[in-house]
Amino acid sequence: MENISGKNAIITGASKGIGKAIAARLAASGVNLVLAARTQSTLDEAVEDLKRNSNVEVIAVSCDVSRLEDLENLVKVSLEKLGRIDILINNAGVSSQYPFEKQPLDDLERLAHTNYLGYVRLTRLVIPHMIENKTGSIINLVSGSVLVEPVPRSFLVYSSLKVGLRAFSKGLFWEMRDHGIKVTAIMPGVTDTDLTGKLDEITAEQKERLISTQSIEDAVMFALKVPQNVCPLELAVINQRTPWAKPVIPFEQKHPK
Repeated sequence: MENISGKNAIITGASKGIGKAIAARLAASGVNLVLAARTQSTLDEAVEDLKRNSNVEVIAVSCDVSRLEDLENLVKVSLEKLGRIDILINNAGVSSQYPFEKQPLDDLERLAHTNYLGYVRLTRLVIPHMIENKTGSIINLVSGSVLVEPVPRSFLVYSSLKVGLRAFSKGLFWEMRDHGIKVTAIMPGVTDTDLTGKLDEITAEQKERLISTQSIEDAVMFALKVPQNVCPLELAVINQRTPWAKPVIPFEQKHPK
């Protein structure tokens, strides 16, 4: 297995939930971190927690991944402070659940710029640096919803963008492998975080239907630590007991035939 101690990573959506859990796991493995998130207060708390519990360098950069100028600043600060970028973990995202005919039009743009363009743009900004170094790892947190065909009801736009992100990740792998750059898409099921903590009907009676962040951390570590000539293209992390969508989204979906 590869030793990742001393490497430098950017993690978006890193102030809470899955992103913060991944950051803590990487810090424990000796990886220096640039944490990006929109909310400065929770970002600062995450940095303080990591500094208190590890000896790695941890830098906070306020960043809205839907804004190109914020992404450019994130890469600029990362290179200025750490000198190089070895790992990029695209995790930031927003969710939205509406029947399509009721979905606000401005919601469509918000989803596209955060959940798709945010990943693609930041990857595009980091890739030239990794190509120059002839090494690097890019991990995209996609969604278990891409495994549902057709995509889940009331999540049409969210899941369709994630399907596009999955396709982008696959294509990027083929373009980047000759440069020594690994690209992995991780597709988690519904995870026990603050977001799902708001779903009272799940957390009160059906907690076992959620996966833990540790399962996703394990997938990230596996992707980063496999030998240099190996790349896990896709890793699906799904609860064995139930389809990813249940009980958040009814599994028996009445789509037209």
